[in-house]
Amino acid sequence: MRGRSLRIKHWMIKDVITISPENTVEDAFQLMKKHSIRHLPVVEGDKIVGLVTESSIRQYALPSVMDKLAVREVMILNPITIDAEATLDEAAKVIYRYKIGGLPVVQKGRLVGILTVTDLLGAFIELMGILRSSCRIDVIPSQTENFDEVIDIIRSQGGHIISVGMDVHHSGKRIYYIRLEKCPLEPIASALEMAGHQVVSLVE
Repeated sequence: MRGRSLRIKHWMIKDVITISPENTVEDAFQLMKKHSIRHLPVVEGDKIVGLVTESSIRQYALPSVMDKLAVREVMILNPITIDAEATLDEAAKVIYRYKIGGLPVVQKGRLVGILTVTDLLGAFIELMGILRSSCRIDVIPSQTENFDEVIDIIRSQGGHIISVGMDVHHSGKRIYYIRLEKCPLEPIASALEMAGHQVVSLVE
């Protein structure tokens, strides 16, 4: 598979909009509105000390309150963060586990980015090639340990692999769903079957 690394640092938003704990809730609302964002890390220097989200401050959305309350009084303390060297899979697990919409990204204690659910979805869509012109071949290897041979045959026939998924076929054997950059599938299928592998379907 080709493309960018699975490390969060290659997918996160690096130019993070932040706010000081001394700013007001009104300031936070205006920043979110101006930049069309829902997550606002609260920082002192380059250290994250809290997080303000659209939902967490909605209850304070009264003109008589917003310009009097300081961010430090309403921010989420000790927000969940993730290291820039972590993988997209790890980020997805954290976001799913805690039911949150965004993750501040840190490196050696410093805030270096933010990763939202939208960024994460975009990363997976790109990595899986969903929006790219592609085709798919579904294969059951002759033996489970022969999957590497399947990949070698596909590549030898000029196939460029975008992503691979796996499931259990109704026969009880493993079936691999191999997404490729758009190419003729018949020569690949013929080569696989000559080597003893079962081609279940071709999706042009």
